[in-house]
Amino acid sequence: MRKRSADHRRGPVVWGISLVLTAVTTLLGSTPATAAAAAPAAPPVPVLSWGPCADDRGDGFECATARVPLDHRDPTGRTLDLAVTRRPAADRAHRTGVLVLHPGGPGNSGVDFARNSYAALPAALRNGFDVVGYDMRGVARSGQVECWNDAEYAAAVDAARGVPAPGALEEAVRQGRAFAAACRERAGELVPFIGTGSNAKDLDLLRRALGEEQLSFYGRSFGAYVGTVYAAQFPRRVRAMVLDGAYDPRTYADLPYAYDAGQYVALDAAFGRFLDWCARNAGACGFGDGRPRQAFEALKRTLDADPVIAPNGRPATGYTLAYRLMFNINAGRAVWPAFGEALRAAQERRYSFLLSPPSPGSFDFLNVNLAVECADRVYPTSPSLLRALVTAEVSAAPLLGPAIGFGPPTYDHNHAPTCAQWPAERPSRYAGPYRAAGSAPILVLGTTGDPDTPYQDAVALARTLDNGHLVTFAGEGHTAYHRSACVSALVDDYLATLALPGRGTVCADEEPPAAPDRHRVPGVGVDETQDAIPALR
Repeated sequence: MRKRSADHRRGPVVWGISLVLTAVTTLLGSTPATAAAAAPAAPPVPVLSWGPCADDRGDGFECATARVPLDHRDPTGRTLDLAVTRRPAADRAHRTGVLVLHPGGPGNSGVDFARNSYAALPAALRNGFDVVGYDMRGVARSGQVECWNDAEYAAAVDAARGVPAPGALEEAVRQGRAFAAACRERAGELVPFIGTGSNAKDLDLLRRALGEEQLSFYGRSFGAYVGTVYAAQFPRRVRAMVLDGAYDPRTYADLPYAYDAGQYVALDAAFGRFLDWCARNAGACGFGDGRPRQAFEALKRTLDADPVIAPNGRPATGYTLAYRLMFNINAGRAVWPAFGEALRAAQERRYSFLLSPPSPGSFDFLNVNLAVECADRVYPTSPSLLRALVTAEVSAAPLLGPAIGFGPPTYDHNHAPTCAQWPAERPSRYAGPYRAAGSAPILVLGTTGDPDTPYQDAVALARTLDNGHLVTFAGEGHTAYHRSACVSALVDDYLATLALPGRGTVCADEEPPAAPDRHRVPGVGVDETQDAIPALR
């Protein structure tokens, strides 16, 4: 197999936006470093009283609550409760330690992630580790953040269109301002403190509560950023760490427009590769009769003009289609035939998973997704810069970019109209450095065709970390563990024995597209409110 160059570069649009933002940062002044201050008193170590989970499934997991400081600058002040779960190691005589599983998002439940992923783990990890998950602050059982309620979110997404009309960006800015104001009004006591700097400190308190000197950690997507920040703050507490679908932390936190531009390009490129496959394989795809790009553009306009009514009575528009594609494209090539089938169904005005409007569960996820990223990232506040750069990002991603970028406040790509108007302070933001000097080796996984966390971010993180080791999955889709048998074997061996893959390792064993089978293909019909390590096929 051919090794992909470590110098994999962003497209010219992404680099252009990055250069503009670098110049703006220089002109306006870099984010000031936190002034040196006396170390605060140590917070009390949480006491974990393990017992049956409220939704006991008979799966061997037990649950507890960890009490942590609301504001880590005031470690003995107000507190909040985090939901924690664990399943003890099956082989207590040969127990290695604790393996924390952290989901993507932000917004997904870590308690559910651990419980739903446990069966997919190999025996070596189930036997040797207590498998632990927790709902980070602001998520699910740990004080769910709500800025917009279900009715407000439903009204905004139902009115959005796949081909936005003139003035859509101005409407997106207005909605972003309204969302930010609602966060301040309805969740203002918690929102300033839900950033990843605080989340990483919570994780270290959890380590202490579990009685561990070091943690083993697997984090995917946003969970990889949590791991990055944890290792940066507590490098010597890392036994082993896998960061799957990693972020370039400096660009993410300090040059957010440039980071967003990379996500737009990666998303559109991944969907474009699906459409190219459809053009070459019209029979297997079943959509577009050999001209899938034209058919897709026509379908968006048709659904905008005459939405399909979903079973819940809400309209499925071209925006609904783009929104669902944004998440389901993460499943990689295995989902492509199912995409073709669902797009053909939409042409025929038949309901499918691609015409499922965001649900109340979606809104819980999106509220946290926005609030955490606005707490973590510093967008310039210039309205003219916002308009210029969002327009450039959308133009670079013509298939899905306009619907997402000019739509209501939802997922990663379109946070600028909200976060550039964010009214809250950011005391829980972590601003670097990210080297994790003194840590154990950290395994960074990057997928070359990742539509959500672009491959070049994994390359950048591996270079940023003092002890980062990159493994490349040459394939489509978001994250690599359990989508590549090759990657999974390397990860399992590393977590169990600390054996590192060779430098420059590339795995290229992605399965080709297969006939649609909703019981076989992870991602089909599964929306953004769920996250789990899939069973290895």
